[in-house]
Amino acid sequence: AHFVQNRHSAKSEIVIMALLRSASLRAALLPGVGARAVTALPRALGALSAPSATSATSAKSAPGAVAPVLGLGAPLTKRHAGVSVLGCAIAMVAVGGCAQGIGQLFAALVVGMARNPSMKEDLFTYTLIGMGFLEFLAIVVILIAGLLLYSE
Repeated sequence: AHFVQNRHSAKSEIVIMALLRSASLRAALLPGVGARAVTALPRALGALSAPSATSATSAKSAPGAVAPVLGLGAPLTKRHAGVSVLGCAIAMVAVGGCAQGIGQLFAALVVGMARNPSMKEDLFTYTLIGMGFLEFLAIVVILIAGLLLYSE
């Protein structure tokens, strides 16, 4: 819309566009009521599009003021750090599952060696292969938990 200037936020643009849409719908569906809405709308939008006193004074006091940064560049006080820590903690539960798997792996190795001592070398090789998979899973879980910790 031509009456929205650059210094207005995206929220005010959305509100203004919604008002325009609803007024044009009312004018199309309800001829009597819609005409009043269309005539009253420019006055209401004029009040919205006029710069407020607070933005005028802040623009005068700080001409080179920078808009607040959103996203990952925001200061840590503005980020939702508690949710990130919670997500990281939930992801780290899987590391406990990896530890349980390693314990079961070596328990099965001991039971297998007790049942068939002649397969000792083969069972140990299979145990080391399983350990490699479990350690890889634990490393991937830790990396994902780190990503969750430092995400938005």
